[in-house]
Amino acid sequence: METATDIKNITVPVTGMSCAACAVSVESMLGHTKGVVNAGVNYANQSVAVSYDPELVDLPEMDRVLQSIGYGLIIEDNEEDAIAEQEKIQSEHYQKLRKKAIYTGILTVPVVILGMFLMDWAYSNYIMFALTIPVLLVFGRDFFVNAWKQAQHGKANMDTLVALSTGVAFLFSTFNTFYPQFWHERGLHPHVYFEAAAVIIFFILLGKLMEERAKSNTSDALKKLIGLQPKTVRIYRDGAEIEVPARDVRLGDEVMIRSGEKIPVDGKVVSGSSFVDESLMTGEPIPAEKKAGDQVFAGTINQTGSFTFTAEKVGKQTVLAQIIKTVQAAQGSKATVQRLADRIAGIFVPVVIGIAILTFGAWMVLGAENALTHAMLAAVSVLVIACPCALGLATPTAMMVGVGKGAENNILIRDAESLEKAYKVDAVILDKTGTLTEGRPKVTDWQWIASLENPAAHSAAVKALEARSEHPLAAAIVEFVEDDAKKTVTGFKSLTGSGIQGSVDGHNYMIGTLRFLEKEGISMATDLQPAYEVLTAQAKTVIGIAIDGRHTGLVAIADQLKPTSREAVQKLHEQGIEVHMLTGDNAQTAAAVAAQVGIDSYQAEVKPDDKMQFVKTLQAAGKTVAMVGDGINDSQALAQADVSVAMGKGSDIAMDVAKMTLITSDLLALPKALKLSRKTVLTIRQNLFWAFIYNVIGIPVAAGVLYPINGFLLDPMIAGGAMALSSVSVVMNSLRLKRAGL
Repeated sequence: METATDIKNITVPVTGMSCAACAVSVESMLGHTKGVVNAGVNYANQSVAVSYDPELVDLPEMDRVLQSIGYGLIIEDNEEDAIAEQEKIQSEHYQKLRKKAIYTGILTVPVVILGMFLMDWAYSNYIMFALTIPVLLVFGRDFFVNAWKQAQHGKANMDTLVALSTGVAFLFSTFNTFYPQFWHERGLHPHVYFEAAAVIIFFILLGKLMEERAKSNTSDALKKLIGLQPKTVRIYRDGAEIEVPARDVRLGDEVMIRSGEKIPVDGKVVSGSSFVDESLMTGEPIPAEKKAGDQVFAGTINQTGSFTFTAEKVGKQTVLAQIIKTVQAAQGSKATVQRLADRIAGIFVPVVIGIAILTFGAWMVLGAENALTHAMLAAVSVLVIACPCALGLATPTAMMVGVGKGAENNILIRDAESLEKAYKVDAVILDKTGTLTEGRPKVTDWQWIASLENPAAHSAAVKALEARSEHPLAAAIVEFVEDDAKKTVTGFKSLTGSGIQGSVDGHNYMIGTLRFLEKEGISMATDLQPAYEVLTAQAKTVIGIAIDGRHTGLVAIADQLKPTSREAVQKLHEQGIEVHMLTGDNAQTAAAVAAQVGIDSYQAEVKPDDKMQFVKTLQAAGKTVAMVGDGINDSQALAQADVSVAMGKGSDIAMDVAKMTLITSDLLALPKALKLSRKTVLTIRQNLFWAFIYNVIGIPVAAGVLYPINGFLLDPMIAGGAMALSSVSVVMNSLRLKRAGL
């Protein structure tokens, strides 16, 4: 009997997967392999987590099992080497697929022109034959190879349907090209379907190329998250300062961090002080002050000053490593978009083959004169009319038109999954900083005491002093003051965590927190008290200015609300959608922003993992959740959400994880995106209807059900025309989306 200790768990990269159906095949084959307890494929990052008994099966054996159906495992001793090898294979596969799609398109265009407009030309069939051979046997070879491998295991998928229909159309057309007399002797015209075979291969390749490109964006996000970790770091060990790879840092090591460096592991500051950009964790643009006893986290960036901290969490235990892990898991937990053909091909292919064989047999048995001729024509008509050309066009054409329509409205759509799900959204989660607000601190108010003479000159002096400061808020003051007059600064001193002081034009200035001024014996001016109370109630950061030992002014700094945020929230409410706000900022600021935009449900001081858990909570309650964010701290929640939307001016990682990006960072584009989704999904469904209605009606007619009634037998040319008409219907219906109003 197996025990828990007998079982080995490992995650291995998989090669050859091009759709969600592939992931199911990999799971199924491994799941039925002796010794494998469980196999779960993460299609997003092209890997499989396997639990197996090493005494019964090993990785090379599992690799052989998968290779039998066209897939494989990357087996390397080093995990980083395996990932690098996988990336290399994926890149080569994408480039190869891209070339195939381009060359197939170049060859298909003349075949379509000849087949549609010059079919009576004497040499037309021979040219189409020559151009179609490389389309099928070179660029479309994988469809036939994969279909054969699937058939060996009693399986069928979209590759099977493509190979069957294009193969029959090509062979039948080839026979008619070189032996037309066979049909002429029986009073029939020999039609060819080279253009149908070529067009099917081209559009299926185009669809696979789009899927591959969307899939590569997923791994880009993870690579950029991993890139947040520094390569090397300086530590104190055994009484000496040494430089080691970041992965070699051990618990208890004292790590030295200088200005501008990334923090490699989680820990606690033991000496020194600085400001650290923790937007990775909080999403807030204002760096956090760090001094002895404060926590620091891997991936965050030191800005000013230097400090030493003790490593408390290293390797896969750091907060950054957990973010990477959960993003990876969340991306793989959802099945990617899967065309209807992939879902039903396992049933549709055997049914079509069965009908074709039954049709041929019925005509041979029941047919009288020319039974063989009628049997062949009817069987071929069934197979030709079942060609998946319209099915291959249904999603890509609507997708391409929908993407174009989105781009016109500042909405970048990455894949059909977001279009399929966005129309169902009934709960939206908004990050505060960079989503509802501008994402950077600005001066909102500047108040001098009434008795101050020449306030403009003093503002210029404050600007001159702040220009020398390294404090994160200093840039906001420098940007706000328009006076560019050069001022001479003497006795400048920066007091970390408190403020600055110096002399300009014979006046002594002290600028900083009110606590700092009070410590220096400077109390707040009476006529500034009302303004101070109003500004603090609005959750703004208030800085005091003292001139020659007297409190003379206040400066308020805040991350300002975007002009359209309130209107966007209102439009979401009008669509019956719940709106929630999550932020890493303090409760007072969160309440102020929520009140301004009209959001009742909000949470403050939330960490990245808290955001993801909130998404899960809403999903558990049956909600279809859209997450909108702009920072690294939003990446976990974005990956977990049903629909993920990034703001265009946000971090690259957020945009890579998200399936939609609002290019202008105008939140009003969000309600438009949801409306576009509804219209696109409707178009896709209409396209699928047109793609199948011809099969539903045409296959029985092609089989000859009307022959006993009125003597009508569907000509293969008419079958090909019906198939072409279904494709035209799909394309024309997709183009209607261009005129849709948002």
